[in-house]
Amino acid sequence: MRRLYKLLYNNAILSFLLDPKFKEPITNVTAPVGREAILSCVVQDLAGYKVAWLRVDTQTILTIASHVITKNHRIAVSHSDHRTWFLHIREVRESDRGWYMCQINTDPMKSQIGYLEVVVPPDILDYDTSTDMVVMEGRNVTLRCAATGSPAPNITWRREDGQQIQLGNGEEVASVDGPSFNITKVNRLHMGSYLCIASNGVPPSVSKRIMLTVHFPPMIWVQNQLVGAQEGQKLTLECYSEAFPKSINYWTRDQDKIVPQGGKYDPVLKDNAYKIHMKLTINSVSPADYGSYKCVSRNSLGDTDGSIKVYPISSSNSSSTKYKGKARHNSGSNNILEGNQDRLKEQDLKLRGHKENGGDVTDYDESSATSNGSSLLLVILVALCLCHHHHPQIRTLHPA
Repeated sequence: MRRLYKLLYNNAILSFLLDPKFKEPITNVTAPVGREAILSCVVQDLAGYKVAWLRVDTQTILTIASHVITKNHRIAVSHSDHRTWFLHIREVRESDRGWYMCQINTDPMKSQIGYLEVVVPPDILDYDTSTDMVVMEGRNVTLRCAATGSPAPNITWRREDGQQIQLGNGEEVASVDGPSFNITKVNRLHMGSYLCIASNGVPPSVSKRIMLTVHFPPMIWVQNQLVGAQEGQKLTLECYSEAFPKSINYWTRDQDKIVPQGGKYDPVLKDNAYKIHMKLTINSVSPADYGSYKCVSRNSLGDTDGSIKVYPISSSNSSSTKYKGKARHNSGSNNILEGNQDRLKEQDLKLRGHKENGGDVTDYDESSATSNGSSLLLVILVALCLCHHHHPQIRTLHPA
């Protein structure tokens, strides 16, 4: 009997000395959905005791020692020298988020808990997100984007082409944040593809492309409405048009006759989204090509046109001199008359003054006669002709 008491006493002392305990707390774990999550529990002096894993919220026993108790095929357990016990949760789901307990079956039981956070990458909800939109210019429009994820994702709007986003107050920004993107009085500059980007720090971020189409009737700009051309010259007429839906564009002549393509006429269209550059090249201008031309733009919302008038200009002569655009020919008496026009007017005024005062016509410029010689004679003759023009009562007598 004494020997039995001694054995029990020794076992009690041994159990007290080898009492198992947790060496460190369980580290909380964050795992993306679909991946594997591993929680670890580190114990010391386990001896013959066992470690179990439980789900706290449901009080479900998952594992005991090296055995899996639950019927969940995604759960597994492993250990390292009976010191560190690992709970494996494969293909993590959002429903796996919560508290997990590591328990030692001592009396009383010892336990500690750790948290498993399951994060979910963003996903855009098609049913609550805008699709491609068509609006009339001048209307208000709202683009919407809805997304799920854990944590809740942030929504950012950007233009797919990288251009700045035009706001209603004239401001330009690179991006707009928020699930709703409001555009006041939409115009053609807003037209294009927009990306709704959802991100929450869990890769990958996702995006959806939304095409915004703006409809408006045609508009035309003509830089030069009057164009001069010489015969035989190659001439190009130009118009700029904007319209959406895309317009039908053509050239007409007098009485709205469509200018045919081919031959001496070469119409060309350069299309850039809703902008169109119209060109009409006349390879060799002839007299029949002078007149009015119209560039016409037409779509389902309306039509408009721009007018250009082509007029003839004469080629410059090599023997002519230009004075502010007016040519003077250097030949004959015309040059004398034009070159001395101001002087003749002055002489004519003096002549009128002398005649009104009863003076002699030949005495009004004696000093000039002395200095100018024969040139003065010519001037006086021309002045007399002018006097004849200004005084109709002087008539030329013809012999009977």
